[in-house]
Amino acid sequence: MPTDESFDLGLISPVSVGRDEAVSDAAILAALVAAEAGLVDALAAEGVAPAGVSGSPLRAIDLDVPALARDAVAGGNPVIPLVALLRAAAPDEVRPWIHRGATSQDILDTSLMIVAREAVGRIRADLARVSAALGAFAAEHRDLVAAGRTLTQHAVPTTIGLRAANWRRAIDRALVRIDHLELPAQLGGAAGTMAALAETVRASPDAQRRQNSVEPADTPGSGTADARIGVVVQGVRRAYADAVGLRHLEAPWHTQRWPVTELGDALTQATDALGKLAADVATASRTEIGELAEPTGGGSSAMPQKQNPARSVLLRSAALRAPQLAATLHLASAAASDERPDGAWHAEWSTLRELLRLALGATAHAADLAEGLRVDRDAVARNLAATGGLIVSERLGVALGKDRAAEVVAQVAAGADIRDLVDPELLDPAQYVGLAGLFTDTA
Repeated sequence: MPTDESFDLGLISPVSVGRDEAVSDAAILAALVAAEAGLVDALAAEGVAPAGVSGSPLRAIDLDVPALARDAVAGGNPVIPLVALLRAAAPDEVRPWIHRGATSQDILDTSLMIVAREAVGRIRADLARVSAALGAFAAEHRDLVAAGRTLTQHAVPTTIGLRAANWRRAIDRALVRIDHLELPAQLGGAAGTMAALAETVRASPDAQRRQNSVEPADTPGSGTADARIGVVVQGVRRAYADAVGLRHLEAPWHTQRWPVTELGDALTQATDALGKLAADVATASRTEIGELAEPTGGGSSAMPQKQNPARSVLLRSAALRAPQLAATLHLASAAASDERPDGAWHAEWSTLRELLRLALGATAHAADLAEGLRVDRDAVARNLAATGGLIVSERLGVALGKDRAAEVVAQVAAGADIRDLVDPELLDPAQYVGLAGLFTDTA
């Protein structure tokens, strides 16, 4: 029997094995602690907590992940038992400022954004590798004419270079989407009003001195005590975002879940692009086609002659699963009722983590695939000639007219040699690829 007590080691998620440590439970716990420590640092930076108070000691506290997971059941999230453990182990001067003015959702949302930031950085780096490799591959095979296929059948000639250039276009579009993501910190207090922290600022002598140092803005009521308190509270929120390395938003987003849904959509767009690449490579690597091959083939437990396109298979598995995960995020967002939803928020956590996990694995495998993708030129030529010259029948229709072209096709189908029926110059597939070269170059 297995001795490792971990629930999920990736045994049935081969696409993510060895690629998903950035979204492990340990990584999420580290992010939870970082969120709590960042809040202490922000309170001190804005003069709400005493000078010298730091969240650094929290990062050194030893925490038991399985025990914390079990204790999370009672309150429905891991932040509640985590705060109790941090307060019990923290130095006396830090203890009063742990979780001050925050709610569980603040810490959990922030921690997921911290984890997402790390994961997205890796995903982006691997997508950039895919793009660069496909660019080089497209340039190398710019003029390698191949059979284009529509609805599974030979259509008109295309080029291997254009096919790769189009894969690259989709990858680059996904990169644009990822580059425009906003991953914000969350700090709103119990119901998104920051009431507890505002009251702390109102009652704190140090914070009052900070209030008095604030230059009132040139707006009605900006010089009032409440307005000055608001400036300090917003200062804490901004310092908190800086402390955890996330974007600052002017207001909490407890039930405005666009940071999560936009992230999910960007990840799904990336896996969609990789799925298209994988589908084409898997098809072209079929034994009877044989035009493309992965860097190394996967084996078979029963058939030693097989060289399965294992990377493409894994990419397709991720592309098939990602849209449903993104849909769950949208459903949860739409159901985010009141000031904190009852279950919809909770449904996001593992869904988002799994989507990040798939994207981490898929992009890493895609980079290896793209960097080692191989072409069999003989197979490309053999397939291009498989219809006996009829792959340019559209060209014949343009040059000879539809009726004459139909006659030629019928005669070839009856056994005639097409070279005896039309000018051989019309039969050269390389002369009927349109703007394939231009479209490849502009990718």
